[in-house]
Amino acid sequence: MNELTTDLKSLHEATLNNLKSSKAKNTLRAYKSDFKDFGAFCAKHGLSSLPSEPKIVSLYLTNLSKNSKISTLRRRLVSISMVHKLKGYYLDTKHPIIVENLMGIKRIKGSIQKAKKPILINHLKSIINAIDEKNIDDIKKLRDKTIILVGFGGGFRRTELISIDYDDLEFVPEGLKITIRRSKTDQFGEGMIKGLPYFTKDNYCPVINLKKWLEISKIKSGPIFRRFSKGLSLTEKRLTDQSVVLLMKEYLKLAGIENKDFAGHSLRSGFATVAAESGANERSIMAMTGHKTTQMVRRYIKETNIFKNNALSKIKI
Repeated sequence: MNELTTDLKSLHEATLNNLKSSKAKNTLRAYKSDFKDFGAFCAKHGLSSLPSEPKIVSLYLTNLSKNSKISTLRRRLVSISMVHKLKGYYLDTKHPIIVENLMGIKRIKGSIQKAKKPILINHLKSIINAIDEKNIDDIKKLRDKTIILVGFGGGFRRTELISIDYDDLEFVPEGLKITIRRSKTDQFGEGMIKGLPYFTKDNYCPVINLKKWLEISKIKSGPIFRRFSKGLSLTEKRLTDQSVVLLMKEYLKLAGIENKDFAGHSLRSGFATVAAESGANERSIMAMTGHKTTQMVRRYIKETNIFKNNALSKIKI
């Protein structure tokens, strides 16, 4: 009997580990962060957070709606539900008290979100020019230029960009192949390869700048985008995804561009927007960005066409 109990216990622990492993670490971290806020709300009002019930969750969403967007409410609901599942509890997130409440909040608040601005070609050139003109060591200039150019040229997510290792690179006559071993939409590590061709102008070419960066940094293995120590000595530590955001905002400001409406997603959305403007089709954009559905890509295409296919342009005044 003891052996059976021990076996069941180990199976239970292994099952919980499998459930946790089904989600990326960043996703689990986000779930925990969201649930922490829900837990604080429940503790303040003497309510149970785990296990909880639809009525309590609905009260929390109403309270949250005072200062949060609909997208935030939906994300928190997913997080609360997932934490319940991971802990072995059931929570009916389709209960009418939750669904109808969200619909009511949406009607009152509206659900239009102001998207962060994409990095367009004029922004990209201004950023690279600002880096070139800044009075810093060439090795830092080259690293920062390469991060931004490769991030834009490959339509990378920040986490994908900082995860690139030397062994993921293959230079070919046409340009550069980069293997992405895992991404947000590829949790099982099937991987994908992105191809970056040479640009006409070397200064704005991600392939040329990456070659120069690898040469000056003497990186032959491990992460290609690394942190500097205080004395500008290159360490072996990988950059964080937040570092990419801070770099981009720093150089936007240096280039005289208001940076508050730009975010880490701006390089990726910039690539998709510029590609759509240039006439690239959905499939070719998705092949580079790794989008699994056309919904977001079509949004980029729609936004680029608001003046190109504008009915008012047919009216002569």
